[in-house]
Amino acid sequence: MDQIILEDVKRGKVDLKRKDFEDKKVLVTGGAGFLGSWLCDILVTLDAEVDCLDNLSTGKLANIDHLLENSKFKFLNEDVCTFKHDKKYDLILHFASRASPEEYQQHPIETLKVNSLGSHNMLELARKHDSTILFASTSEVYGDAEVFPTPESYLGRVNPIGPRSCYYEGKRFSEALFTAYHRKHELNMKIARIFNSYGPRLRAEGGYGRAVSRFITQALTNQPVTVYGDGLQTRSFCYVTDTCIGLLVLLINEETNGEVVNVGNKEEITILELAQKIKQLTESISHITFHPLPEDDPRRRWPDVGKAEKILGWKPKINLEEGLTKTIKWFKRKKAQIE
Repeated sequence: MDQIILEDVKRGKVDLKRKDFEDKKVLVTGGAGFLGSWLCDILVTLDAEVDCLDNLSTGKLANIDHLLENSKFKFLNEDVCTFKHDKKYDLILHFASRASPEEYQQHPIETLKVNSLGSHNMLELARKHDSTILFASTSEVYGDAEVFPTPESYLGRVNPIGPRSCYYEGKRFSEALFTAYHRKHELNMKIARIFNSYGPRLRAEGGYGRAVSRFITQALTNQPVTVYGDGLQTRSFCYVTDTCIGLLVLLINEETNGEVVNVGNKEEITILELAQKIKQLTESISHITFHPLPEDDPRRRWPDVGKAEKILGWKPKINLEEGLTKTIKWFKRKKAQIE
């Protein structure tokens, strides 16, 4: 495992209790993706038996190849929509889905299927074996929100036929399906609405999505840092270990059965400020360039995480500058290895 990631995994698991995960049989769908691979790493270090399900449509084998020889880990190269298994899982984390705007707009049908057929398949598996299941939803379900900070009770302001609808309507459908299984079958399920996460392993490809990794890559190579719109739109970025700890605490918390919980950082920043901060931290001579804002891009993302703080006792520990410094260090090492 990369040394930077290893250090973060060791620090992150301090906030978790080994007894909650030790020898538990866990399925992570989308486990070769950004958040999924981090969850696999943390769970394996807690002595869980982890099955990673991923068809590598967007996940990377490089994210999990260091785990392949570990007896506690198994990689299943299969589609979540058609996956069948008789194994009884104690815990299921459903993270399979394209998450980058460019990718899900290029693959709208596949994105909708993974968040409908894939979710139904995982819920049936959980119902059959009485597993606890957590769904990785998104702040995108709020659409272009008008209430800030945005609480879980906000019903959303979305365009159901817009270019981003395949993603957020897929997630909204999954939330409804998970809730229906909870009500009808008394399934122990939790829904996490995840706000922007970043850190090592975050892919930098694409013209618009993944602002943190894209800005870092552009700054390190002294290429133009591409800001869309006027850059005054805001996001709240949560470092990957903080996100993962919040998700795992939510997964095993007994009070959150059937609950929806925001997982994110309250530290709000404009995209322009983010670009300037990354330029400063990388000591880059890149120029910032401005480009047209994509359709239906939300102007503001700022989570109310009071519910997570109250019920889970969880709050992010890594501030933006510290998290960016870690992420930049990882991208520098990656760049040096390629060169």
